[in-house]
Amino acid sequence: MTSKLEQLRSMTVVVADTGDIEAVARLKPVDCTTNPSIVLKAIGSPAFADKFKEAVSWGRKQNGNDDAIVAAVADRLAISVGAALAEIVPGRVSTEVDADLSFDTEASIAKAHQIIAAYKELGIERERILIKLASTWEGIRAAEVLQTEGIDCNLTLLFSQAQAIACAEAKVFLISPFVGRILDWHKKATGQDYTAETDPGVISVRNIYNYYKANGISTIVMGASFRNVGEIEALAGCDRLTISPNLLDELDKAEGKLERKLSPETFTAEPMQSIDEKTFRWMLNEDQMATEKLSDGIRLFSKDLTALRELVRKELLRAAA
Repeated sequence: MTSKLEQLRSMTVVVADTGDIEAVARLKPVDCTTNPSIVLKAIGSPAFADKFKEAVSWGRKQNGNDDAIVAAVADRLAISVGAALAEIVPGRVSTEVDADLSFDTEASIAKAHQIIAAYKELGIERERILIKLASTWEGIRAAEVLQTEGIDCNLTLLFSQAQAIACAEAKVFLISPFVGRILDWHKKATGQDYTAETDPGVISVRNIYNYYKANGISTIVMGASFRNVGEIEALAGCDRLTISPNLLDELDKAEGKLERKLSPETFTAEPMQSIDEKTFRWMLNEDQMATEKLSDGIRLFSKDLTALRELVRKELLRAAA
């Protein structure tokens, strides 16, 4: 019998949640998704040592404010990681807009344009890239504009139905509802353990998937942030799943039949909802878990972005000494 990973590939597009070049080459996902944490880890690996040196050398030749140069070098490194992944995977690579722009629509749009232009300079067209934005009201509005320009977006840090409905109305290309972080919150809040079938993160993604399919919404649902293979198996059949290399390896070694849990042909009828800014903010406010995890996620990504920039700053100073 084929492994559970191969069975999963037959019903779900498998995406790698990593910047590990060797793992991506070995596991052969269709797409790759990155974030500031992944980029920070990737550039510390031997595979990106030369890229790091090149980016620092480039930065030393730039004129202007020190902070601006540091930010530009960090951006260059993020694009280098994405470009290296794009050479391996046949599909898309997600690249994230800076977390500290999560509440600034215009700045997010401008940063997305910069990312697309940087990839184009390397010969990578926008059709290979997904712009990742936090699922704030402002991030969703930025995605709405970018989608009309033919720039497809991946809305991340999504924890609630309100966010999913707003993303659907904005006609975003793809959403990344987080499974494991929802589970983390509920385990801490209740002190309980959960099975795959009672996992609040799994249930959240299933509900979003059902709402989308019941209403003919074309936005892709890509479950993310998994804590164990049980969560992945419980979402088998979801449009896409982005999975870390260690869990991909575990699935690759696992035998037995993998049952399909989600299908676009099987859903419960659900009325289409409309959401304006006031309703969005109120629904999010009423969902303590989603409010806390969205805020926490933005802070964590911003922290890693700051760490990346500080690493660049130190290297620029060392190179200038």
